[in-house]
Amino acid sequence: MQTYIALLRGINVGGHRKVPMAELRELFAKSGLTNVKTYIQSGNVIFQSSNSDSKNLENNIQKFILDQFGFEVPVLVRTKGELTTIFNNCPFIDAKKTESYFVFLSAIPDKILVKEASQKTYPDDEYVILNDCIYLFCSKGYGRAKFNLSYFEKKLNSNATARNYKTMVKLLALSEE
Repeated sequence: MQTYIALLRGINVGGHRKVPMAELRELFAKSGLTNVKTYIQSGNVIFQSSNSDSKNLENNIQKFILDQFGFEVPVLVRTKGELTTIFNNCPFIDAKKTESYFVFLSAIPDKILVKEASQKTYPDDEYVILNDCIYLFCSKGYGRAKFNLSYFEKKLNSNATARNYKTMVKLLALSEE
């Protein structure tokens, strides 16, 4: 059995697309996934599966959420090992790393698109695109950042969802239990 982390985008935000975590855990379990745990209300699900195809898991999870709740939710699935590698590859010094965001992309973007996206800079925001993750540091906080997920999704032709450092630490800890 492989341990996975599903990252759901845009649920329980501002009273929209409500998904109760107890109901979500039950739904995952009914779908044949085991040892299901959730972390906070923003769509982080740790589970185990014998299915070794992350894209297949993403599609299945999207479908059963649509069937249960009546709306589509972008879902990215990573193995515990992939999440650990992404966390450990953060290029920022520790002081910045603890204040950074990890923007997960649905696929590794084309190098030409990465080059084009990387030409845009702002004085208070730093980012590095490595494989299927963007490491984002916003010196004035994410809420005041000039960059947002929409910018990266459009420029890199990829779905994205972000998690902060503290959430990453917790997800990694929960995936060890």
